[in-house]
Amino acid sequence: MPTREKAEIRAEVVADAAQKQAAKSPRWLPWVLAAASGGLQILVFPLPDLAFFCWIAIAPLLYALIRTGIENEERLWPAFKRGFWLAMVSGIIYYAASCYWMGVVMHNYGGISGGVALAIMAAFSIAAGSAEALFGGLLAMVAARRRWAAKALVLAPVFWVTMELLYRSRVWSFPWDLLGTALVDNIPLSRIATVTGTYGLSFEIMLVNAAFVSAFLGPRRRRALVLAGCILLCGILETGPYFEPPPAVANSTARLVQQNIPLNINWTPQSYEATLADLAKLSVPQPGELMAGAPLPDLIIWPESPAPFWENDPRLHHTLSSIAQQAHAYVLAGILGVPHGGDPNQMYNSAELVAPNGEWLGRYDKIHLVPFGEYVPLKGLFDLVHFQRLVQEAGNFERGSDRVVFPVHSYKLGTFICYESSYPDEVREFVANGAQLLVNISNDGWFGDSPAPWQSLKMTRMRAIENDRWVLRATDTGITVSIDPFGRIVQRAQRNVRVAIDVPYGIVTTTTFYSRYGDVFGWLCVALCAIITISAVFSRKSTPARA
Repeated sequence: MPTREKAEIRAEVVADAAQKQAAKSPRWLPWVLAAASGGLQILVFPLPDLAFFCWIAIAPLLYALIRTGIENEERLWPAFKRGFWLAMVSGIIYYAASCYWMGVVMHNYGGISGGVALAIMAAFSIAAGSAEALFGGLLAMVAARRRWAAKALVLAPVFWVTMELLYRSRVWSFPWDLLGTALVDNIPLSRIATVTGTYGLSFEIMLVNAAFVSAFLGPRRRRALVLAGCILLCGILETGPYFEPPPAVANSTARLVQQNIPLNINWTPQSYEATLADLAKLSVPQPGELMAGAPLPDLIIWPESPAPFWENDPRLHHTLSSIAQQAHAYVLAGILGVPHGGDPNQMYNSAELVAPNGEWLGRYDKIHLVPFGEYVPLKGLFDLVHFQRLVQEAGNFERGSDRVVFPVHSYKLGTFICYESSYPDEVREFVANGAQLLVNISNDGWFGDSPAPWQSLKMTRMRAIENDRWVLRATDTGITVSIDPFGRIVQRAQRNVRVAIDVPYGIVTTTTFYSRYGDVFGWLCVALCAIITISAVFSRKSTPARA
């Protein structure tokens, strides 16, 4: 029998089995399964950070989508619509629960009422959930083609990576908590990210989810065997967190200053100068502070700060230069940058580098700004609909233009600021430009004790893994840490206290495939997804296979 005819027969068997199951199942079941997937995704990320649920988190939704496609045999548009809304339910539940802190920040610091903040949060959850919805619609549509029904499940990881790379990271521009980030503590598996980026880990997780679903779409007599195999596979994969490579080589010391400056402080000349003096004292090692034989820090890092640390302020200029000279170290500090010879009303969210001799060497201006935090999209529209307070409270920052890499000692350093840690391809550009050490400065005080600081930390750790680099992370209120190239936290400061910690770090001169070439794997998935979708839409209607 020809191979193509065998494939058609297999598709017929799968479709018939699914249709028989569908006939016995209540109509509300797919919606419950979609909601279950949304809930399971919440468990995967901080908080509560139960990452092992990633292996089954998408499985209920996948089952509902494949069954929807098969039920709507050869009716592509109905399959797409139903799949779209099923996945939308999952996406809305996930984003509303894991990113609720956005509404809290807008209410507490944007000056808008709780009701309006709730409405904005609902709109955000729908918009963000549309990424998962698009994945669901396309997958269900492909499954509706009888000749593709048996393959749709295997293709699910391709569609998921396409959604993450193309829609979440580019179109919607919110790649927060990509699915693969769940494997940051699984060192053997996470090394895949050095080639594929986080998207390869998302692909791997989706493959396991698809394997679980296959047990319920195939013959009932094989279900127990397939499920047992999947559980055994997950058990093997979950041994990764217990694998501990030797400590990464660290031959230098940095001092990370956690400023712990309140967001709502009423700044006066006296409070400003007192804060600078306190931070200066904290930044320079005092006599007897270090243990005997302990190395002096050669790099001092101040975080992104809520203080009005303007670049052209002589008091700040003197303080940072004095710290560098007294400590005989480079100082990297989060400041408010001003244009060099440009409009004095413009400002940048910047990181300034000061040399050990006190000379200000240069700065990096943040490129990827936070909407409604550092700028207001469609500002005129929001003024028009009476959100003036939100517009006034949000920053009015200008975008930077270059991924600046600083020469420090005998190596090069790249700095990314706050929200930029969620963008894999943008961080890797620093390494592609020559950075051998990465620094992340952030002000997570806006988020309080919500999951956001832990989510941000997890993504920063993944950036260390992708690029095989040490990452030094200094924040205003925490979480301030040193991260090794395996993504492990080597040392951390206590949260919500003003403190300086001396942490180890090392220099890595080799580059990963991902650092050099970026999202090659992800774009291959996008191309394959496009080919499959076009083929499914424009291919001729399948006819029943003959035995």
